[in-house]
Amino acid sequence: MLALRNGIELVGEILHFSWSIIVRVLTGRVLRFFGEAVRQAGVFITGSVGVIFLMVFALGLQCGIQAAYGVQAVGAPSVSGAFTALCNLREVAPYAFGYMMAAKVGTGIVAELGAMRISDEIDALEVMGFDPVNFLAATRLLGMMVVLPFVFVIAMGVAFAGSYVAVVIQIARVSPAAYLEIFWVFQTPTDLVFSLVKGMTMSGFVILVACYFGYNASGGPVGVGTATARSMAVNIVGIHAIGLLTTQLFWGGDPRSPVGG
Repeated sequence: MLALRNGIELVGEILHFSWSIIVRVLTGRVLRFFGEAVRQAGVFITGSVGVIFLMVFALGLQCGIQAAYGVQAVGAPSVSGAFTALCNLREVAPYAFGYMMAAKVGTGIVAELGAMRISDEIDALEVMGFDPVNFLAATRLLGMMVVLPFVFVIAMGVAFAGSYVAVVIQIARVSPAAYLEIFWVFQTPTDLVFSLVKGMTMSGFVILVACYFGYNASGGPVGVGTATARSMAVNIVGIHAIGLLTTQLFWGGDPRSPVGG
């Protein structure tokens, strides 16, 4: 019961802290530090985008390999594009994006803010009259949300390219034209929008949770390490919960696939 109560209290604290960040962004108070938001966006682009692209390309290859050999087993290699379209767009790319945000970006935010907390830099900002939550957390959320949609769309293209390489070039069981025809039939612009919303929801969750654990870190360097590990655990659980809910919400009642009933 004690663990359950502590868990509920933690969820409440994260929600309260996250809402305070979102309010600062929605009301425009964060624009006072717009330059810092741009800097955070630049740090993300230079430090994390390449890693994200490499991971989604590898998972796109995996989708393509599974598709090629899976449909070949039932004698229908020409429909491998259907599997890769659904695999990449609806599940693999958003999850890969969420995982890398948690592992690369989220842990970095916790470590940076946690180091500032234990070295009294956050307290110094308060003494100087700054709003630390606005300057340190809201700017990170704004900066990431400005660039992440573009990064996600490009990452989706990278995943698609990985699947194409696996199916058409590596395994070569279907022609490029036949693969692309089926591939584009099994997705719509609406699916891309839903996938983008899914990926951005995961990313926003990761950033908010990381800001909470970093801002509230305590106990010296060991405490920062503990906060980083706890943030990773919460983010992984949250990513899967968001993935489950959004998949059911967006595609559970209408799969929007051209398959005869």
